[in-house]
Amino acid sequence: MDLLSPGTPSQLGPYQLLKRLGQGGMAEVYQGMVYGASGFEKLVALKLLLPELRGRGEFERLLIEEAKLGARLSHRNLVQVHDLGLDSGTYYVRMDYVDGADLGSLLRRERPSTELALLIVEEVALALDYVHRFADDSGRPIGLVHRDISPSNILLSRAGEVKLADFGIAKATQLAEITRGNARKGKYAYMSPEQIEKDRVTPQSDQFSVGVTLMEMCCGRRPYDGASVMETMDRIRQAEPPELSECSPGLQALIRRCLQREPTARFPGADDLRHQAAQLRRFLPPVTFRDLGNWVTRLLAAKDGEAVAPAPARPLSEEVTQVEPREPGKVVVTL
Repeated sequence: MDLLSPGTPSQLGPYQLLKRLGQGGMAEVYQGMVYGASGFEKLVALKLLLPELRGRGEFERLLIEEAKLGARLSHRNLVQVHDLGLDSGTYYVRMDYVDGADLGSLLRRERPSTELALLIVEEVALALDYVHRFADDSGRPIGLVHRDISPSNILLSRAGEVKLADFGIAKATQLAEITRGNARKGKYAYMSPEQIEKDRVTPQSDQFSVGVTLMEMCCGRRPYDGASVMETMDRIRQAEPPELSECSPGLQALIRRCLQREPTARFPGADDLRHQAAQLRRFLPPVTFRDLGNWVTRLLAAKDGEAVAPAPARPLSEEVTQVEPREPGKVVVTL
């Protein structure tokens, strides 16, 4: 990946830009370094508009609104926003740097075990429960919906952290929404039927996207992919129950409930989804955040183009059919 895109300065405020980590439709994210007294150094992530969008007011407002919203959210499973800066006409947002990779890039190398996939879903659901219940200063929920749950927005660290990223298209019912024309937000393959049809989006819309992501992790395919964007959209509108014969009955039921066409037929809330995933994981070999971190580390250790080393074999004593869940332990959050 290019270190810096053309037109991007190597220094923004107190931050030195080191390399580009990724790019979306509106912005790009860089690894940066900030230096302090007595040899202090800290890696950070910096989000900037794409070079061709810098200086354009409507896109700058989108980035500013995202930063303001992100600064209000604080949860172990969210990428924390720490600062909004302006240097020589360029706005930037400083966020947590997660030492790992996004789930999408890892899935291109290897699918996680079912128990790890369920652990990831539990953590994403924990974040969504916080987001959906987020309230204003008076205690009134603001109706926040992420609207772009997908593997590329789920970051996994070498320490086993699971962090949900990118609230650039999140919608709060009591906050002004800034849109780019009539462009549908989110990635088509993970969108809910109500998003495709531009109906009212609710917290249950995020559940549909979690269901697509879980099926991709467990089966290696998405439920409604077609030969074209239009065919994919048509399949999502119909939301026929996907073929899941390779999954256990419990896992089939979980995925299919997330993928119900009617939002009211999905789980009442994200915490109910999390609870169901945790119940299923009780009947699988136990895993911890350390196991998740080891999976991430092993995949990142393989250079591009090289085969991924096989996962270490489990001792036969761990091949159990029913176990009590382990305590997840404390997660170290990068500040």
